[in-house]
Amino acid sequence: MLTKSTEYAIRALVYIQLRNNLNQRPGVFEVANEIEAPAAFTAKILQTLTKHELIGSMKGRGGGFFFTDQKKTLSLYKVISIMEGNSVFTRCGFGLSQCSDSNPCPLHHRYAAIRDGYLQIAQTETIQSLAAKIERGEAVLNTLSKNT
Repeated sequence: MLTKSTEYAIRALVYIQLRNNLNQRPGVFEVANEIEAPAAFTAKILQTLTKHELIGSMKGRGGGFFFTDQKKTLSLYKVISIMEGNSVFTRCGFGLSQCSDSNPCPLHHRYAAIRDGYLQIAQTETIQSLAAKIERGEAVLNTLSKNT
């Protein structure tokens, strides 16, 4: 349902939150390595996230990416909306532009339930709640974590 850019953005934000919880600010190459994404692609994604003020960044020694105090919780909905727009939560599962309850596509009724459930997850889960699951050992961020 999500583009690679959005998947990487969510993973990057979770990783940054994990490092920030340890009073550390990861750099682009560290983030890229930990989320298993190309460095140049990660840099562009982090630039977008910084531009939209989801995270801050500092250059130089002791620099890196961080959440500002104003961003205590960041919903998945906001991240997805910035990366993809809100249409991901409303579009037709069959790809039709005029799909509706009165003019349904073949997938409309079944897909609507999935899409609505996805919207609920995006609105209730936060980057911080996902990071907390990793810290508690309930989840992993990358395949590297599974092998350790």
